[in-house]
Amino acid sequence: MAADKQKKAKPSAGEQPQPVDENVLIKQRRQKAEQIQELGFRLFPNNFRPRDTIGELVHTYGQVDSARLEALEYQKFSLAGRIMAIRSFGKAAFLKITDRTGSLQLHVQRDVLPPEQFKLFKKLDVGDLIGVVGPLFRTRTRELTLRVENLSLVTKSIRPLPEKFHGLTDVEQRYRQRYLDLIMNDQVRSIFHTRSTIVATLRKYLIDRDFLEVETPMMQVIPGGATARPFETHHNALNMKLYLRVAPELYLKRLVVGGLDRVFELNRNFRNEGVSVQHNPEFTMMEFYQAYASYEDLITVTEEMFGQVAMAVKGSLKFEYQGREMDFTPPWQSIDFRSSLLEIGGVPPEVLFDREKALNMSAELGGVHRRGDTLGKALAKIFDVKVESTLWQPTFVTGFPRDISPLSRTNDLDPDIVDRFEFFMACREMGNGFSELNDPDDQRERFNEQAAQRAAGDDEAQFMDGDYVRALEYGMPPTAGEGVGIDRLVMLMTDQPSIREVILFPLLRPEQG
Repeated sequence: MAADKQKKAKPSAGEQPQPVDENVLIKQRRQKAEQIQELGFRLFPNNFRPRDTIGELVHTYGQVDSARLEALEYQKFSLAGRIMAIRSFGKAAFLKITDRTGSLQLHVQRDVLPPEQFKLFKKLDVGDLIGVVGPLFRTRTRELTLRVENLSLVTKSIRPLPEKFHGLTDVEQRYRQRYLDLIMNDQVRSIFHTRSTIVATLRKYLIDRDFLEVETPMMQVIPGGATARPFETHHNALNMKLYLRVAPELYLKRLVVGGLDRVFELNRNFRNEGVSVQHNPEFTMMEFYQAYASYEDLITVTEEMFGQVAMAVKGSLKFEYQGREMDFTPPWQSIDFRSSLLEIGGVPPEVLFDREKALNMSAELGGVHRRGDTLGKALAKIFDVKVESTLWQPTFVTGFPRDISPLSRTNDLDPDIVDRFEFFMACREMGNGFSELNDPDDQRERFNEQAAQRAAGDDEAQFMDGDYVRALEYGMPPTAGEGVGIDRLVMLMTDQPSIREVILFPLLRPEQG
């Protein structure tokens, strides 16, 4: 009978064992921690300094055969890493450890380790951080392995890692406990290594072209530079309302007035809007401004810059995103805003110049409008539904309406549009650029129009910024500027469908319970 019970308890072939109560495992680990201390070892020492990394060893010795490794037995390597697996055979064991550069197998043997260290090893758990010293060899299966001759506990882990069968699969848990996600998922670590490469490539591109990297205020008395609802905060000592910035634009252009003809900032913006697979209220943008340039110059800059990113990450201007080809080969396709509504969106020509018809069509498509909304705002919402969703390959859209572009220079031939572009990839906006409005009287008038829209209930309309107008009155050279959404670019280059996958700590509701 006992044998039958034991047989029933044993998982059948292919059956996954049931997870053990985490509280029980934590209790067991705390007991082991006490036993380790009784052996005379500290749980959280800070005296082990690895001389090597796993990546270096694999790169140098990954193709070296067994005979040559045996000849190197006198050479001792020193590594630190987290235990990810233990296969114990009593007097010996194989371990897998990882560090920031990769993973490697270790071999622990009672006859090789000092006795106290082998006793320490028997108390270790998956998740513990250890330091090891020893030579490299190959097992019978030819796997590169380090023979542990000296073992140190670096950090004792109290909580168990997710076990291999069930893993870390809950998406919200992955975002909330990103530290655990990074431990368990190689692909996640790879995404953020790639993100760093992308940022470094963008920064180098601009610095190589004599752009100066600067920092402008995150807390602003007047939030400007974008049509968006800001977050509000309060400064106690000065007893004043402040806003988290929605964009650095107006401060960067003040610097151009001051003679810093080429400037850029790569930093966070904050917009009090919804959360989705494409939006996080806190996000990263790069904005750059170049004096004596037009929006047409920045079209070329954008193609070059994105091409360099693609080569740095993908090694090619052509790559796949979500199963479809993306091609960064210049020149990218370009289309006028009005033409895109006609030719791609199938919008009747009469809608383009009739505010009421445009508002009605936008409402039919699900657009929500306020009483004072302009023709341009209605057309922009139609564009979002009818055109943006079709723009897969890199595409510049130019000739945006003046009334939705309060900081852009008016076109010389058509006063209803501005010298501006947005560019799209994978059916989403990636960036926005334009020739800057440097006429202070025109800018004051545009701000007044925005103020009227705010008074009518549009809480995304821009504020009047008198000091910025004053700066323009001192004279800003003809300038072009552009903003690029870094998070969406990382999504594209890492083949991720959600912005949360490329932000280390995306915004989440407070944890319940």
